[in-house]
Parts: sequence; C-alpha cells; structure tokens
Amino acid sequence: MLKGSQRRARAMDLGPASSADTLLGAALPEGAWIEPIPDGRAIPEVADPADVAVTRESIKLAFVAALQHLPPRQRAVLILREVLRWKADEVAELLETSVASVNSALQRARATIATSELRSEDRARPLDMEQEALLARYVDAFERYDMDSLTSLLHTDATWSMPPYELWLQTHADVVKWCLGPGIGCRGSRLVPTMANGSPAFGQYKPAPGGGLDPWSLQVLEITGERISGITFFLDTSRMFPLFGLPPHLDS
Repeated sequence: MLKGSQRRARAMDLGPASSADTLLGAALPEGAWIEPIPDGRAIPEVADPADVAVTRESIKLAFVAALQHLPPRQRAVLILREVLRWKADEVAELLETSVASVNSALQRARATIATSELRSEDRARPLDMEQEALLARYVDAFERYDMDSLTSLLHTDATWSMPPYELWLQTHADVVKWCLGPGIGCRGSRLVPTMANGSPAFGQYKPAPGGGLDPWSLQVLEITGERISGITFFLDTSRMFPLFGLPPHLDS
C-alpha cells in the first residue's frame, strides 16, 4: 500500500456536479472508491468518549478523502499513529525508519489535513436530540417519497452521489428530477438504520418484482449543523449488506 500510487476517491473528487439528465455511465472498479466501514469494526465498544470522538472523526468519509492528498508514507504514519494509536517507536520499526522521521512525517501530515476542506462543523460528534429528529424526518420523507420534505432537510449545496458511478448531483432540482426519473424505482423503499464511518447510515431496500423488498443501497449521511450536507448511496449491496449485518431481503 505504501508503494501504491492509486488514490481511492469520492465522486466529488473526480469532476464537477452533473445534472439529472446526464447518463449514468459505466461503473468504475471497486479499487477506485473510498468505501464504508461499519462502526463496530473500527470503534471500540467500551472506550473513553473523547477517544471515541477522535476515532469517529478519523474514519469519516470526508477525512478519508483528505488522506488521499498525503504522500504514502505520511498517510501510513498518520493512520498508524492517530487512528490505530501505535507508538512512534512501533511505527518506526514497521516502516524501517527513525522515530524522528516518524514524528516529522506526522507533523507534516497534520499540517496538510489542517488545511484541507474539512471544517470544524464537519467534525464528528455524538448525535444530539435535534439531529436524531432530523434523521427521523429523513426516514419518513424518503419512505413516503415526499420530495418537498426530503429536500427541505438538505443544505442547498448538499451532495448526492452513487458509487460505483462518477455521476453526482448537488442542486435540489436535480435531486428531485433524478428521484422522479431514473430513480423512480426507489419509491416505496424502506430504510434500516446502521452506522458507517462514524456517521448515520441506512440499508435501503426497494420493492422487488417478486414481492417484498430487496437491497438497493447503503446510504451514508453527512450532517452539518441542522441539515444533511451529503448522502452517498453505495450500490454494491452484495458486499456491503453482509458486512453491515443487514438482512438479504425484507418482507413487504
């Protein structure tokens, strides 16, 4: 991984926002994308709340995207020291370098992350009552497929992306046009809550031709302030749903 030059990305890293009239295009390979991880695999069940907050921040999709701007060695040092909490001498031994070199790489990595587009309000924190209510309104609006209610919960510049496709949307008009056009098959969906990358997430099931509901996407939501600032729909459900312990089918 240290020697690898390929960066995993989010759709927003690959080009400008598209309109709902844009063709979906070809799916990019798995290795092109930053992918979600269940909180249970990265966040200890019993830990100091401050440590949990740091860990949640270190696995957020936006943070992982920012990591892509670091040189490989700095990226490795930052993950080993800040996320996995290894000691400097342990990292130095693994990377066959000196403690001084590790500390220097960590300092440079921190400086780069500090100048990234991550804002203080994007930082991970436990969901409060207002955000819990926001999520409840989101589930209600999505399951009723009420576009006015849905877009009222989004920031005006909220992102809407669908890996493994490059296409991503940003305006409320394009989100509505997509949902009522190419995405109309999602009408009647149900959402099952989970957590991914330190953020609220949902397994989305849409009506199946033979009855019941089949997996369609793993939705990972980003909340900034009092509204939703981004929704990523990961469509590779054959891998994602077993990873998150989501059922393979729902009854109607």
